[in-house]
Amino acid sequence: MIERPIGAEEPVSALAVFRNRPFLILWLSQVATQVGGNMVLYGLTVLVFTASGSNSAVSILLISFLAPAVVFGAVAGVYVDRFDRRLVLVATSLVRSGLFFILAFVGANVGLILLANLMVSIATTFFAPAELSVIPRVVPRSQLTAANGIFTLTLNAAFALGYTLLGPLVVTIAGPTLLIGIVAVLYLISAGLCWTLAPAPPLPLPAGHAALHEAGLAVSSVFGQLREGIGYVRANPTVAWALTYLGVAASIVGVLGALGPGFAVHVLDLTSKDFVVVVLPLGFGVVAGVLLVNAIRSIVPRRRTIEVGLVTLGVCLVLITIANPISQALQRVSAAQPVVDASALVSVLSVVVAIAFIAGMAYATIAIPAQTELQEVIPEDVRGRVFGILNTLVSIASFLPIIIVGPVSDAVGPAPVLLAAAGLVGLSGVGSIVLRGRRARPALPPDEDVSAIPRPS
Repeated sequence: MIERPIGAEEPVSALAVFRNRPFLILWLSQVATQVGGNMVLYGLTVLVFTASGSNSAVSILLISFLAPAVVFGAVAGVYVDRFDRRLVLVATSLVRSGLFFILAFVGANVGLILLANLMVSIATTFFAPAELSVIPRVVPRSQLTAANGIFTLTLNAAFALGYTLLGPLVVTIAGPTLLIGIVAVLYLISAGLCWTLAPAPPLPLPAGHAALHEAGLAVSSVFGQLREGIGYVRANPTVAWALTYLGVAASIVGVLGALGPGFAVHVLDLTSKDFVVVVLPLGFGVVAGVLLVNAIRSIVPRRRTIEVGLVTLGVCLVLITIANPISQALQRVSAAQPVVDASALVSVLSVVVAIAFIAGMAYATIAIPAQTELQEVIPEDVRGRVFGILNTLVSIASFLPIIIVGPVSDAVGPAPVLLAAAGLVGLSGVGSIVLRGRRARPALPPDEDVSAIPRPS
């Protein structure tokens, strides 16, 4: 199987990446787990609400999806660095499959559903950094941007396919119990796919790194290694900034998820179900953003791409809160010059779709380059720890809005909250430009040796 070749010059198209059999296997595993996870999220939401009639119970269910990554994310990364990552992928997929098979027979027992879901989420916390750590092992450096673009696109598409289409369809036709059984089979398929990958054992400790060697001898000192991973992030500004960028992007996803239905009703004068007019063009925008990032990767410095994406995303969030006034202004202009009937093009829906599409492109220009930066600069023997910290950061950024944004928006309305989020996103882009300086380092060339980059000490 493939270890990343030094100096490999390969095409960076999606088709070229999919010709890489190990990556294709890893991607198919991602499709099975991401689509299945989003399907079961919908099914369990219906099951819990039907059984309890309580929105609070549903909130606890959603928190149980996110809380384990906040609590265990960084610690999971420590263990991922100590074991064969292929075996971590297989074991966590089997555990989740078994739990879902059990869950299919639990019925409407809300307590058992929440407990089983919590255990599934803990297993996922170990799966995520292992998966991200394996990507650079199975693709050459020249294909990392394209590979991360595919993974980011799949992540967004899986939500639309699993939560908004397949989940409701299966629940409507056959009920949530059958849906949970189908998801259990999908995780079993994921385990089988990952088993066919080449072993990915941890690297031996490099000679001359006494502190790292001592940490390896102290097997019981898991939190010592965790502190080492955090110290590595703090000592490497490039890694710290990349984690910050990804955290900001994730927080916006959390805000939109928490405010979506109310925003559609109170700000856009639509129905709660019409929030799909924001979600779908966001997804298409991510697709276009993947293509854009891949096209400009050798022209525009990676950091500059991220910073422009942050500022653009902030502007889009501001514009979407004033979509109604924008639409009314465009309608007045159109009515004053009635050459053709452009009423459909200047409606609120059309304005929202256009802005959401651009916002999706901006999100892709943040997430993909930042994740690629991490995979290129982090040495393999600490990759799991750093990605564990990343998983914790992203989960916290998604978790907090569920707790905070909803009550705040009930008090002051969704528009002011979204405007505040827009300001934070835009300022983070401006802050990066100011604090990191005007010069942006170009992407690493395909043949640059990662071993030259500072390591944990």
